[in-house]
Amino acid sequence: MKNSRYFNLRPVTVICLLVSVFLGCERDFSDDVEFATFPTNGDVFLDTFSAGLDYFPFVDAGADPEAFSVDTDEVFEGDASMRFDVPAFGNGFVGATFNTTSNRNLTGFDALTFYAKASQAATINSIGYGISGETNNKFQVTANNLSVSTRWEKYVIPIPDAKRLIGETGLFWLAEGASFEGDEGGYVLWFDEVKFEKLGTVAQPRPAIFSGEELEEQAFIGSNITITGLTQTFNLGNGVDQTISIAPSYFNFESSDNSVATVNELGQVSVIGSGKANITAILAGVKAKGSLELTSTGTLQAAPVPTKPQANVKSIFSDSYANDTESNFSPGFGGSTTQTSIATINGNSIATYSNNNFTGIIFDNTVDASGLTFLHVDIYVQQAGIEFEIQIRDVGANQMIETDVNTGLPIGDDRDRRFTFTGLGIGQWTSFDIPLDGDIAAQKNNLGALILVGGPDFILDNIYFYKE
Repeated sequence: MKNSRYFNLRPVTVICLLVSVFLGCERDFSDDVEFATFPTNGDVFLDTFSAGLDYFPFVDAGADPEAFSVDTDEVFEGDASMRFDVPAFGNGFVGATFNTTSNRNLTGFDALTFYAKASQAATINSIGYGISGETNNKFQVTANNLSVSTRWEKYVIPIPDAKRLIGETGLFWLAEGASFEGDEGGYVLWFDEVKFEKLGTVAQPRPAIFSGEELEEQAFIGSNITITGLTQTFNLGNGVDQTISIAPSYFNFESSDNSVATVNELGQVSVIGSGKANITAILAGVKAKGSLELTSTGTLQAAPVPTKPQANVKSIFSDSYANDTESNFSPGFGGSTTQTSIATINGNSIATYSNNNFTGIIFDNTVDASGLTFLHVDIYVQQAGIEFEIQIRDVGANQMIETDVNTGLPIGDDRDRRFTFTGLGIGQWTSFDIPLDGDIAAQKNNLGALILVGGPDFILDNIYFYKE
């Protein structure tokens, strides 16, 4: 293979980009800013990098910096292609952004296009454009789970609203790798003729917020809620619909009552008064599917401040302690009707649950509670008759949740402890300390989840395991 490798690493820039990728930080532009006119060149990589373009691997996130090269043997057209050697599981991943030092005016285009193939059929985790240290990913676009085959094919990633791309520097990025044993890895990806184009066939825009759902949520003065599920779907002219995940700055967000809630360019909703407000959005003149109806009932009192020493605690969710693991609060169980959000009120995070039938808090890493004796939970409800069950699940040595589909009971090497919350005070926090006894007493070294059944509406805070 005639491959040339490029290693022009700029640590400060790379770190800034990584922070933007994984934390999504942004900054606003004043309405009074006058932007310069930048070149309208849409080329990214034809036979070589376009002018000013450079390669920045996500090295601090574990990406292999040597995964990229320029290949002069395997090409779609011309003399060279971009090549990525995707590592096998356990050896990192391919992750990089291609940015230009010369801002581009992309307002005359409607899509990023490229040809791609792989040494085996594969699915690229994430790929797109708009990762930019200069704008803090203000206009990032991502196509998720893009399937590629072993033959060259053309791919199209639409631009949600081209008139906003008057000075873009992030022209191409991808992240791909094996996330578990048996996942695809150890193969080669090629890209060629990467460029922005005006196709004229990108049509029928269908923007969405909250993944198109019409949500209702209780809120309190001081709540801060982030609008999620931001997508845009286009028909590409060949009968194929392409859905992309997009940054909030493509949307114009609106609140029906700014005395109750306001929403900024970053899709961050701030509840400032009592009453109802409906949060909606428009993208390039098209009303987005999905909305959020907030009912603010005033000020939420803070949950009791925990007093246990950190040394005696393994926290799951509390601002008073360093959490022992990250957790997934919205696992998307099949058949679940639950709407979950993490809100911040006056600097304190709470987990709100609406319309719960069953859901879970799934730990990213199992918790060894062998020396601990209780689970603590603080609960707030606003109506009478609320009862729900918590299942403290030890997932066993195989670290997999295994449940009998007929009885709902754990099977295999799983064990659980079940407790029903009753006697909840209305409009106040109620604290519970649940003994880690019963079936879980002898097996609590691989705690992997908390399953929540019933409700339907409640708020949780200060979830932690502890010993006296």
